[in-house]
Amino acid sequence: MPTTTTDDGIELYYETAGSGETVAFIGEAGLGGWQWGWQHGGVAGPYRSLVWDLRGTGRSEMPAGPYTVERLAQDLERVLADVAVRNAHLVGVGLGGMVALQYAREFTRAQTLTLFNSARSGTEIDCAALRELYEPKTRSETQESALVGWLSAPFREGNSDLIERIGSWRREGDADSDGFEAQLSAIEGFNAGPLYELTLPALVCHAVDDPVVSVEDGEALAQDLPRGTFEPVEGRHLCFIEHSRAVTDRLCTFFDDTTE
Repeated sequence: MPTTTTDDGIELYYETAGSGETVAFIGEAGLGGWQWGWQHGGVAGPYRSLVWDLRGTGRSEMPAGPYTVERLAQDLERVLADVAVRNAHLVGVGLGGMVALQYAREFTRAQTLTLFNSARSGTEIDCAALRELYEPKTRSETQESALVGWLSAPFREGNSDLIERIGSWRREGDADSDGFEAQLSAIEGFNAGPLYELTLPALVCHAVDDPVVSVEDGEALAQDLPRGTFEPVEGRHLCFIEHSRAVTDRLCTFFDDTTE
């Protein structure tokens, strides 16, 4: 079980697969590494895929909150250093996208950014909606109804076996309520700063029916990044699961086009 320890003594868990340039996945507040299972396997081979649990999630330790995006970016640097990564394509959703933006500002290993349903500031995130998405994990509801905000109705209704498995993965790997709230604090306190300073290639993907971040804010994020490209994706907050094959193909094309 690969782990690394941060400068403040927190043990972080990560997994890698494949070889080649590294693609580092950064998750949404409260969700475990299962959220990247489709892309993790899809990019491994031509790339080395890296998935890690944020502090407060899954197999990583959970110090007392609140957390900050700056602290989480430092955690990512620790993980990448432990894997001896020179350059990495960063892929983040929600909070993970914010961490990717902060990392690109503070550190030197980021080669590209791919941002799903993220924003320039915590003020653009509907934190109440995100909390509603997270909370059903602990309530007595069917797995299908507990994933209403995460995945679209057609996808849930057409993949009942998968929905049950996701419920099991959430129980095993998601943050508990304290970890989620500590991570949510990081979202609330985030401001990306002047985005014109981030000149690396950026692909901004946004779900057309995302209950957490408006499409308009996603478009604004892409417009403010000097090399940003906006791409709408059908579905809800975890649209990259709903359209996993198409999304993974698009990621690989983006990485190939920007590889030096």
